[in-house]
Amino acid sequence: MRTKNSIKNTSVSFITNLLTIVIGLIAQAIFIKILGSEYLGINGLFSNIISMLGIVELGVGSAIIYHLYKPIAEENIKKVKALMNFYKKCYTIIALIILTIGLMITPYLNLFIEEVTIDINISLVYILFIIEIVCSYLLSYKRSIINANQKNYLVNFIHIGYLVILNILEIIILVLTKNYYLYLGIKIGMRILENVGITILANKLYPYLKNNNEKLDENTKKDIFQKVKALFFHKIGGFIVLGTDNIIISKFIGIIEVGLYSNYYMIIDAVEKLFGQVIKVITPSVGNMLVKESSEKSFEIFKRVRFLNFWIATFSGISLLVVMNSFITVWIGSKYLLATCVLIVLVLNYYAKSMRSCHMIFKEAAGIYYEDRYIPLLESVLNIVASLILLKYFGLAGIFMGTIISSLALYCISYPKYVYKKLFNRSYLNYTKETLGYLSIFLVLAFITYKISRLIVINNAFLSLIINCLIAVVIPNLVLLIIFWHTDNFKYYLNLLKSFKK
Repeated sequence: MRTKNSIKNTSVSFITNLLTIVIGLIAQAIFIKILGSEYLGINGLFSNIISMLGIVELGVGSAIIYHLYKPIAEENIKKVKALMNFYKKCYTIIALIILTIGLMITPYLNLFIEEVTIDINISLVYILFIIEIVCSYLLSYKRSIINANQKNYLVNFIHIGYLVILNILEIIILVLTKNYYLYLGIKIGMRILENVGITILANKLYPYLKNNNEKLDENTKKDIFQKVKALFFHKIGGFIVLGTDNIIISKFIGIIEVGLYSNYYMIIDAVEKLFGQVIKVITPSVGNMLVKESSEKSFEIFKRVRFLNFWIATFSGISLLVVMNSFITVWIGSKYLLATCVLIVLVLNYYAKSMRSCHMIFKEAAGIYYEDRYIPLLESVLNIVASLILLKYFGLAGIFMGTIISSLALYCISYPKYVYKKLFNRSYLNYTKETLGYLSIFLVLAFITYKISRLIVINNAFLSLIINCLIAVVIPNLVLLIIFWHTDNFKYYLNLLKSFKK
């Protein structure tokens, strides 16, 4: 049943994310054409600031979802109701805190922006961003029980509907009015409608959640608060490492560069979500497995998931390296290209981030938050210090080099100690061999594929894009196939595919 649910969730997530990417690219191209890069830069900057406010959530959602796995598996409805009622109260308080802190920051927005030449009320734009994030917390808590029940695909159906309608309305507003305020306003309205839709779905699937006044026991509350304390460090670390890039670029380089980077970020983020869903949607299944299965069985699944994670990260990372500039040239024009050295660093950063997925889902499913609570702080310090130093020598590329360096805190301490050792009682040596082995294959394969793509020079941008896509699809997958053809991990997925054909 776990495999069936994971496959269903993965398939639906992949299709919905693919549609989302296509629609988003069209909307982004129209946005740039009508409003320009400076508006795009403001969008990216405020999105980063809003993600900073998201720290207030403190990981309450992750902690409660972890506690849902066991009562759902045991069909303990009373405990599920108590957790969901507690979740509702927490998210209401969080929404109010974010609104308050967000409004308090408004007078100090000039600290994040060096200079803006367009005629726009920055404070009003920022407040509209604040309202949207507040709305995202209201009524959204019920999606957690759907996800914990391994029915992510149902939430994804609603989400793709929200995104399709949102992007269509945004395009219409931009074309007809060119009004940025209306553009942001429609996002708020659609966010509310999405949450209402998910609430209606959850109430239909789990009618016992309606009129829910069940109280949560003190021991569970205590455990949740302990995990929340640890998750606070993870939230801070995650924001500083992954959410401060646009703020640093805006302050030290300029808002126009934020806009240029936003195009690359949109594509990288889209690819990450598209392929990352293949790994992330199995989190509820992993949580269910860790409750029911032995350590040996869990480690066997872990190795298979990590192998799949590596193949996806390698293929998608190399595809970004080879195809990115050709795609942007066809999509919005060559004037929006960044230097090749920046692209290379972005791809390395993408690989490092993508390879986190397997470890993260096992950590989250096992509720490992408290043990490595200080690791994100170390990661944050490394990121800020390295980014600011390397910025002076390498410019924009230096900012992302700092992010790569900060990942060492996770790969050298957190993952081997708290996943390999704690969950599976495996040695650091095995972890090191496997991690460096995968990294070496990625680097060599990326170099070879990129060099081959540069040997073919064609003046037609669209034809060049097609050829680069073919190179990115064929070469990495063919070489990986040759390397891993006789391994147990590959045979497992091959047999899995064969079983679907029967």
